Amino acid sequence: MCGIVGHLGYKPTKEFLLNGLKEMEYRGYDSSGITILNNKSFSTFKSVGKLQNLLKKIPKTEEVKSFNIGIGHTRWATHGKPTLENTHPHSGKNTQIVHNGIIENYISLKKELEKKGYFFNSQTDTEVIVHLFEELLKKYKEPFVAFKNTINKLEGSYSILLINNSEKDKIFFSKNGSPLIIGIKDNDKYFSSSESALIEHCDSIHHCLDHEIGFVCSKSIYIEKDNNIIDFKNDNISQSKIDTQKDGYDTFTEKEIHEQTNIIKDTISGRILDNKIFFEELGENFFKDINEVTICACGTSYHSALVASYLIERNSKIKCNVEYGSEYRYREPFLDKNNLFISISQSGETADTLESLKMCSKFGQKTLTICNTNNSSMTQISEKTILTRAGIEKGVASTKAFSTQVLVLWMISLQIGQEKGTIPPSKLIVEIDNIKKVSQSLIVDKNIHEKCKRLSKRYLHGHGFFFIGRDVFYPLALEGALKLKEITYLHAEGYPAGEMKHGPIALADPELFTIALMSKNIQYDKIKSNVEELSARDSTICSISSEDFELADDFIKINETNHYMLDFFEMLVCMQLLSIELAKRLDKDIDMPRNLAKSVTVE
Repeated sequence: MCGIVGHLGYKPTKEFLLNGLKEMEYRGYDSSGITILNNKSFSTFKSVGKLQNLLKKIPKTEEVKSFNIGIGHTRWATHGKPTLENTHPHSGKNTQIVHNGIIENYISLKKELEKKGYFFNSQTDTEVIVHLFEELLKKYKEPFVAFKNTINKLEGSYSILLINNSEKDKIFFSKNGSPLIIGIKDNDKYFSSSESALIEHCDSIHHCLDHEIGFVCSKSIYIEKDNNIIDFKNDNISQSKIDTQKDGYDTFTEKEIHEQTNIIKDTISGRILDNKIFFEELGENFFKDINEVTICACGTSYHSALVASYLIERNSKIKCNVEYGSEYRYREPFLDKNNLFISISQSGETADTLESLKMCSKFGQKTLTICNTNNSSMTQISEKTILTRAGIEKGVASTKAFSTQVLVLWMISLQIGQEKGTIPPSKLIVEIDNIKKVSQSLIVDKNIHEKCKRLSKRYLHGHGFFFIGRDVFYPLALEGALKLKEITYLHAEGYPAGEMKHGPIALADPELFTIALMSKNIQYDKIKSNVEELSARDSTICSISSEDFELADDFIKINETNHYMLDFFEMLVCMQLLSIELAKRLDKDIDMPRNLAKSVTVE
């Protein structure tokens, strides 16, 4: 997601800031900016869109070889659209700041500051920090004391770099929940969200821990936590940019599976308020007059749409249709202006879904796009957009894009129910409580990963895989089968478990591997019966469940939960791990499977 860089010293500051931001483009962003403090004067440059737009705004003059301080940022829009006003760095009278994360209490802080006469130029939560710092500086006089008291008033997640022109040789920093790394070489000090920006610049680094706060200057680094002084760690820095970007994983796909537990927190942030769901992007009562929903998507996004159809009808009590983009655009569908059209796409450029969106938009239907890429074609056409905030996904086979899409759709099903009054408040509270637990469900369990490695040995030889499930676990079965096909090139099919006896069971024998998604929280007895039918025909059964099934040949145990959607996300990780372990044994190119592209922009 967003990226932070900072530099203090005699080396070229502008060059480091721009190269550092470029190294972190893979994290995802929709605007960027830098500011440099030289002789108490700030030079600030901002741009919306790609980094090359920022480069065009910066004079191509050589940097003066003197002591400089600078900070930079790539922003992924959360509070407020990607505009110059919302782009970091944010400015006060004498202060500049960059920030990653979400300040959860920014509204109350903003109201207090407005009463004191502060004017806000942006819609962001970040601008609150810079004005709060300058207000407290009036009281405490000493900048670091003011900075500490500023941080103490913040609730939420953040990595912050702050510079003030009264302290022209210091960068103040603090970290809680969002990554921040300090690097050093001689008397030069560096900051970044990722090691990739620090390679070739630093001899050693310090990964900041939550609640660490301090400052750097030319001759020293001061770090404290809970009022105790902390030593600089002097960690060695990787010498390979590729390895750094993969964070030590063999592939980007595996890295992205592990990222899901943290990425999902960004997806939720700011969208759960006082035991209700609220998407700031939609405003109030967006769904109130909607009688029916049609969701259109392709590939993995289509599977998330199928999950949504169960959740929307269950939580909102309105009809939900799911359509393939490649079919919907050509079949002359009946369109109703009282219906909502939702398009889903990781890239926002999927050709068939895009054309279906254009058709419905031209007709006058209310449109909503769920996407991971702002400023894409679909976000520009759609009336409203919800960003999944998954960050750049380099693996062609989607992982975290799918999990964030499903979570957004789950929240949408609840907001529709809120606005239409079809979901009881008690049930809404239970659903929200479980949404908050999803991050835990997406943690990669080492024991489960090891089990998937062992199972991959025996599942290399056979004539195919069946993934079966009921309810929301049917589209999850489709997604599990798709992942396996994409990165192993083995044949796999997903089915509703109850449909096996209507034809597919003819394939059952010991060389047919059945992955059974058996949630204890929904239709468990039904799927047990379906699996028994396959077992009686000698299919090799692998059950994924919180309870061992006596007829299963293999068993992947997930945690016992009280909600089927928590089972859903745990099972998702299990299937992703099984797919990559099989692909490793088959020596496939996991990140770049043959014949596939990340963004399908052709029919």
